[in-house]
Amino acid sequence: MMRKYLILVVLLFFFSSLLGQEKDWAVNGYLKDMQLFYFAEPTHSWTNQNLIHNRLNFKWYPSDSFVFVAEMRNRFFTGKLVGDFPNYGQFIDQDNGFWDLSTLVVDGKGAVLHAMIDRIYLDYLSGKWQFRFGRQRINWGMNLVWNPNDVFNTYAFLNFDYEERPGTDALKVQYYTSETSSLELVWQLGKHANEMAVASRFHFNQWEYDFQILGGWVEDDMVLGTGWSGDIYGGGFRGEMTWLIPRNNRTKEAVIASISGDYTFLNSLMLHGGFLYNSAGTKNPIYQMGLFEREETSPRGLSRGKYACFSQISYPVTPLLTTSLSAIVNPSDGSFVLNPSLAYSFMTNWDLLLVGQHFFGDEFTEYGDIGQAVFLRLKWSF
Repeated sequence: MMRKYLILVVLLFFFSSLLGQEKDWAVNGYLKDMQLFYFAEPTHSWTNQNLIHNRLNFKWYPSDSFVFVAEMRNRFFTGKLVGDFPNYGQFIDQDNGFWDLSTLVVDGKGAVLHAMIDRIYLDYLSGKWQFRFGRQRINWGMNLVWNPNDVFNTYAFLNFDYEERPGTDALKVQYYTSETSSLELVWQLGKHANEMAVASRFHFNQWEYDFQILGGWVEDDMVLGTGWSGDIYGGGFRGEMTWLIPRNNRTKEAVIASISGDYTFLNSLMLHGGFLYNSAGTKNPIYQMGLFEREETSPRGLSRGKYACFSQISYPVTPLLTTSLSAIVNPSDGSFVLNPSLAYSFMTNWDLLLVGQHFFGDEFTEYGDIGQAVFLRLKWSF
């Protein structure tokens, strides 16, 4: 494990030092310290976890046409939760890509150090053509909370500490048909057919709206989708719909759709609301997943319920202090999660974030019995 970790680190620093001779490279990143306090029930004892999270981003510009990118995240977990959680190291050491670029440096009872390269690709731009090969973020989502069109890199809104989002090992070819439209083709690498994907997207602008149409084969499904992004009287108006048609009996057919609107007033008060429909979801009792279990990587997993509603209000009290309160509700079973936050930038490149995730509902509801969590995070960007 240590040898594998050293190879990852040496690879990044080799490129940065070698390429630095010509001064055509850039390095940045951040260092975070986040404390988590959690309890499942008010009468239960609290547990805690501390996370030191470091990210290193390297870019090399050998010419006007080529860019090489390598980005790495290192996470060091300690605390009672790490010791109490069975096989915590194996739980977080997940790399679903074609290449295994993830490793456990330390896998102890009360401490886990995990390292992962989640971006490493070569980008080539020539005229209207762009080619990118390697682990990259393929972002097809247009909505702000739920993205059914994001078939390659599905993620959860509550996973706030991973701003970069997961990457995909793929070849992406993009042709810019005009200044506001493009045709994109993605081939996702995989060892087996159910890990591969070949999909395309046409993105264009009409009536001052951005539209997209996408389709193809993504792992176990044939995919067809569409989305839009624009505004109505100065307020954002977005939506996405994806139809997943199984290629085998491992999954079931599903239609996932989301729509949202947001508006920012002159005093910077922002209101945001959204709705999600998942035909593969249920209105029946739901098995309790728990706060720390893995998320579904398919758009089917955006909600385990058939319906979900989102609302958010945020306001910058001062230019350096922003408050926010959001909620996700399952209208079928009445369960919900409240997500208050307070963000403060107290110094250049230094930020403090306080986040709550409070789950409420009866037994066997989507958000019931999950518990209460509070996160306090200090971040230094460089």
